[in-house]
Amino acid sequence: MSDVTVVVPTYNRVDRLRRVIESLEAQTTSSSDVSHDVSFEVVVVSDGSTDGTHDYLRDTEFSVPVRWFTQENAGPAHARNRGIDEARGELVLFVDDDFVPAADLVATHVATHERLGDRVVVIGPMLDPPDFEFSPWTAWEQSMLRKQYDAMTEGLWPATARQFYTANASVHTEHLRAAGGFDPSFHRMEDIELGYRLEELGLEFHFEPDARGFHYAARSYASWLDIAAAYGRNDVVFGRQPGRDNWLDLVVGGFWRRNPVLQLLLHGTVRSTLLANGLAAIVERTVEPADRVSRRL
Repeated sequence: MSDVTVVVPTYNRVDRLRRVIESLEAQTTSSSDVSHDVSFEVVVVSDGSTDGTHDYLRDTEFSVPVRWFTQENAGPAHARNRGIDEARGELVLFVDDDFVPAADLVATHVATHERLGDRVVVIGPMLDPPDFEFSPWTAWEQSMLRKQYDAMTEGLWPATARQFYTANASVHTEHLRAAGGFDPSFHRMEDIELGYRLEELGLEFHFEPDARGFHYAARSYASWLDIAAAYGRNDVVFGRQPGRDNWLDLVVGGFWRRNPVLQLLLHGTVRSTLLANGLAAIVERTVEPADRVSRRL
């Protein structure tokens, strides 16, 4: 049995997946903060990829244990659940296929669990890569993440289930299985929804700034809008679940703390789907597309 199973869901990102696995092959397995050499395996779940991902996984000899599985395209919750089912490690460390771990990521997660006990959820930061240029919309998204990381690091507020972002997070396998895994009906926000169920099992959340890696986020503006809309729909679904009475109040309160210009823009676009679609088209034509804002290596 391994100490850790690193679960990587992927969909049509073979080049990025290759870099993620290469960084996992370069992990340090010993640390003064860990009582023993760390052993880990990698479980990759392809969510219906058609871009050569399966050929890459089949034909490559890896220097660390890598097991891979395929499924029909069903979303990240399904893929991560398959990873949990297949996990042989005491810990599951979730890593996204656009997140490149630092060399000590696995060892740092293990050391944090050793220090804090087995009833903790460890969350690490997704940092800005030094060799990558974000599109304006993903740059904004990263800046919002940095604000959260800074606040937790400075002790302004603690980590909670709302920061359970599974691009970089670890939980004991037994707790994930006891909670029932991810809810496949959520195609976005599935990690936060699971985070609240882990909290109900009595687990605590800890932000560990040293458990770091780099987030190579690239998506079109239209895709970014679709993701935001999906989060909004799932906020409503989640807020209607039993015991979630205050969730929508938190969401609404967060909106009214936004920049007034953004509030006015939202009011306008909500009233006109045509205007919203037109705005997306204008931005796509006038800003360098995300698929061309690539790594500068």
